Amino acid sequence: MNKLYPSAHAALEGVVGDGQLLAVGGFGLCGIPEALIAALRDSGAKGLTVISNNAGVDGFGLGQLLETRQIKKMISSYVGENKEFERQYLAGELELEFTPQGTLAEKLRAGGAGIPAFFTRTGVGTMVAEGKEIREFDGHQYVMERSLNPDVALVKAHVADKSGNLVFRRTARNFNPAAAMAGKVTIVEVEQVVEVGELDPDAIHLPGIYVHRIVHNPNPEKRIEKRTIRPAA
Repeated sequence: MNKLYPSAHAALEGVVGDGQLLAVGGFGLCGIPEALIAALRDSGAKGLTVISNNAGVDGFGLGQLLETRQIKKMISSYVGENKEFERQYLAGELELEFTPQGTLAEKLRAGGAGIPAFFTRTGVGTMVAEGKEIREFDGHQYVMERSLNPDVALVKAHVADKSGNLVFRRTARNFNPAAAMAGKVTIVEVEQVVEVGELDPDAIHLPGIYVHRIVHNPNPEKRIEKRTIRPAA
């Protein structure tokens, strides 16, 4: 099956809508699906709850959707590089569910594996555990966390074949495989598309069964989140 769509806008058509729960891959600006995020902005979908490690930076990545007020709630583990994210939250304009980073990753992984909830020691005794079930195992307390199954997952990979088998590139893998597994509908933005059979089966990071639509974006911008340089020696 050829899952390739002609554009990011076409790939989102009939899939995204108001009030949805979305997962968006990436860590900072590393491995974010740039074209799909821009198409989501242009779709005008509003009232969104977005699961992502953070919300990009001001004016780029998910930061664009904060500026257009399309996001009503973020489920994240970090907000430090986005002043508008901080401003909206402190002003009471944006809901925020702070989640420890490893717990956030496991919520997505568990959702993709069909596990509705799990217990973790992370967050016990803090506000993270407030209102959640606490159980003791082997003398230690654990907090129960529900998994996440977003309506739509937008992810970034390096290479895909036309059946959706994916290869990620180094640290750009980050949250992307877990988000792809968890999504009820998963749309992937890739830099290279090859024919089925061209990928070494042993090199595939995520099988195509998790992928519903593919968008080819051969020249992403790939901004650097924070450039640090030193004088030449």
